[in-house]
Amino acid sequence: MEVISIRTPSLGDTTYLAVHGGNALVIDPQRDIDRFTDVLDNRGLTLTHVLETHMHNDYISGGRDLARARGADLILPSASGAGFAFLPAFHNEELDGVAGLTIRPLHTPGHTPEHTSYLILIDGEEQAVFTGGSLLVGAAGRSDLLGTEYARQLACLQFGSLQRLGELGNETGVFPTHGEGSFCTASGAGRTTSTIGREKAENPLYRFDDPESFADDQLAGLVPYPSYYAHMGPTNKTDPTAMRILPPPELSPAEVAAQIDKGASVLDGRDRMSFAASHIQGSLGIELGDSFAPWTGWLFDYNKPLVLVLGWNADARTAITELARIGFTEIRGVLRGVDSWREEGRPTASYKTASHDDLARDLNAEEGGNLQILDVRDPQERARGHIAGSVHRYLPDISSGLPDDIDKSEPVWVICQSGNRASIAAGLLEGHGVEPIVVSSGGVANVMMATLA
Repeated sequence: MEVISIRTPSLGDTTYLAVHGGNALVIDPQRDIDRFTDVLDNRGLTLTHVLETHMHNDYISGGRDLARARGADLILPSASGAGFAFLPAFHNEELDGVAGLTIRPLHTPGHTPEHTSYLILIDGEEQAVFTGGSLLVGAAGRSDLLGTEYARQLACLQFGSLQRLGELGNETGVFPTHGEGSFCTASGAGRTTSTIGREKAENPLYRFDDPESFADDQLAGLVPYPSYYAHMGPTNKTDPTAMRILPPPELSPAEVAAQIDKGASVLDGRDRMSFAASHIQGSLGIELGDSFAPWTGWLFDYNKPLVLVLGWNADARTAITELARIGFTEIRGVLRGVDSWREEGRPTASYKTASHDDLARDLNAEEGGNLQILDVRDPQERARGHIAGSVHRYLPDISSGLPDDIDKSEPVWVICQSGNRASIAAGLLEGHGVEPIVVSSGGVANVMMATLA
């Protein structure tokens, strides 16, 4: 059996095609299903089954419509609660494929209550287990996404699920959906696939002997997760519709202004330096890249339409695909750069940028103690070390207000770990009447090292 991995780096997730004898299974497909049908068609494969490990919280699934399009069986956990037709997967109730392939569902609750992994056997021999958000590479899926009131019990169930999966053969391949870069896990293993034997030997979660200590570890220091997650589970239970990507219309400044007057928000996907130099007042800059969709989903109103500002060479199709995966489909159009906007005399804003060396130099100067520094990293990063005298407010929390000890009459240096989150924070700070100075390259660790030198 061959396993083809199709990664979505922006969400830290992987969809798999398991290929055997000219047929294929697809596991946990996202809603831009052309990525998967292209592989099927190019390889001349027949899709027999679409498997969903759980009702996803971080993206909208394309499983239902992919199965319909290819006449395949859609398999969901029996307790998924989905409001459309599917073939229920019951624990250990085997489903026959073709050419000797067997699908054996394994109930592995923890990430969600209904979570099911799928063990694939060929002629009775274990080949691979698709573990979704249960056993991950060097980690396990977090158990708090359905609310803190369920988190501990789900974490205890996750302990049992990892023990269950650990009973499989050591050579059985492990293919999780969630991986590094996903808010559904804190994995930092640097790998996306593994084997049962390697995980039992290297995954630190296998050192726990009881569910309570496992749960203590899993629930300690969890970072917040994006607010758009609240919309994904309900959508995947009711109407997870696949999508066709059509390029959005190009807008003139007057058309952008009209959309803003109608309530649209402005998302600027240009690089951070271009945004800093000039941007539409009230817009938020999130570079088009691997963190574009998650931060948009976290910081923009899920129910409001968007206008995109992109560079001349940016691929608008990529931008709207990233956004559509998490349900942002009301894209009213694209403005290419802000030169035409500015030339018409429409209001723009700008702010200063600096390097980590600039901040370190000013800190080392006699007046360095008077600097206002806002650290926008997550709480775990902050706890591992921070610049003395800096103030902390995690990036998404800036939307609701500023720390009390920020003086809005003076500039505020904004810093994270690489410049990306600090640049995003700048637009939020402007909305609070703050003049930001963004450390656009390098971050806290660089400044701490430079000030010690």
